[in-house]
Amino acid sequence: MATLQAQIDSAHESIEELQTKVAFQEYTIDSLNDALSSQQKQLDDLLFKVRHVVDRVKSIEPSNMAKESEETPPPHF
Repeated sequence: MATLQAQIDSAHESIEELQTKVAFQEYTIDSLNDALSSQQKQLDDLLFKVRHVVDRVKSIEPSNMAKESEETPPPHF
């Protein structure tokens, strides 16, 4: 009979250990999900800003100055 009780106690300990691991994994998954959500929001914000900057750069009027390759060299060259 002691053997049966020992097996039951061992099973209870195993169940408690599994429950502890599952609880820790749930916490870890929730933490990782929060971090991933935060990073995705940051990426979305950065993408919006980069698109805005690209649009602004594209809309800038070209300069009246000649390109360096088109410039005649100064007289001392």
